Amino acid sequence: MLEETFDDVRSWQQDLRAQFPIVTAHPDLTYLDSAATSQKPRAVLDAVGTYLTTSNANAGRGTYPWANRTTELVEQARERVKEFLGDPHPDRSTVHFTSGTTEGLRTVARDWLVPYLADGDEILVPFADHRANLEPWLEARRLLAHRGVDVGVRGLPHQASSGDYDHRALADMVGPRTRFVAATHVHHVYGGDMNVHRLRAAVGPEVPICLDAAQSVGHLPVRVGDPDLDVDFVVFSGHKAMALPGTGAVWARNTRGPVLRPEGWQGTPNTAGIVSLLAALDWLGEAGPERIARHVTELATRLTDGLHRLGFYEILGCPASLAADSALPSSQRRHGIVTFRHPGIPSDDLGFILYSHGFMVRADSLCQAGTDDEEGSVRVSLHVYNTDEEIDRLLTVLSALE
Repeated sequence: MLEETFDDVRSWQQDLRAQFPIVTAHPDLTYLDSAATSQKPRAVLDAVGTYLTTSNANAGRGTYPWANRTTELVEQARERVKEFLGDPHPDRSTVHFTSGTTEGLRTVARDWLVPYLADGDEILVPFADHRANLEPWLEARRLLAHRGVDVGVRGLPHQASSGDYDHRALADMVGPRTRFVAATHVHHVYGGDMNVHRLRAAVGPEVPICLDAAQSVGHLPVRVGDPDLDVDFVVFSGHKAMALPGTGAVWARNTRGPVLRPEGWQGTPNTAGIVSLLAALDWLGEAGPERIARHVTELATRLTDGLHRLGFYEILGCPASLAADSALPSSQRRHGIVTFRHPGIPSDDLGFILYSHGFMVRADSLCQAGTDDEEGSVRVSLHVYNTDEEIDRLLTVLSALE
């Protein structure tokens, strides 16, 4: 395969950018908050509009054509999630739709983990990642305690400078009663790849791992058939992967421990959201997750290097992992998230300043567990619709704030 030229990449990116109506309708604004939610391409909006105006019905609760078609679309979406994740055994795995990553993690915690654990068992969970990947496991411990079951909860060791897990320290923590590990694929503050393959090596082949993939699915290739991603659950939000808000999914491998079977009566699914997810995964598959990841990482590198040259911004995480001349292997590189602080301007004020120049960023504590709520930062999170020119304009504004 011939290497792409700069003009090839630019043409590809401009073509994709043009497919986002909200982006093209606001040329004076730059959206830099895709870690919070992504914008939606025309193909997704059209798919939802077509569904709602031609065959809107409830799924699994009727025998007339519209209901049958809706049921069909929901099942197609389940299979599409498996295909998109590179599922090597789709006949064995299951997909459960949720309102997003938070509900998905709670589903695993309440409906799978609580029945699975016994008195004296121990679980390892992240205390420095997103709160959504901590609170469900603490809730599971409380539910078990009410039943007289005492379960230990220990924090995954991590490196304060980069946010990455300390797999060497983790190996020393694993014992015969370690029954479960919850982890993050890409850190929502530092943008770092959390090296899940090292977690698997540290905990051994039998311990189930649940992966919060909110910042990876839709942003970079996620392939559960890859030996480096030997996890048992992948949980993600559709709205961060080009689909509508209020939809997400839990993929369960179902080879370690019991099969995931959500408890209780399952009411009406978010059919429009599921239709949007099906369309979004089709769009992402055609656009190319590898190309998207490469483009976004290059933008983040451009921003990180520019902040380094300015010299007075504190870049959170490990800046070297995004530097253009970094010798780090790709598994250690960060993806399209750059978070920083100004030495003299509070982060919320900096967010307002940037918006006055047309830049929409996240500026607060970023829902990070284990941090002071008063300690904020500015997060720039990128996607395929962002450009080099936008990064350069942002750096020009930031440079004037010394």
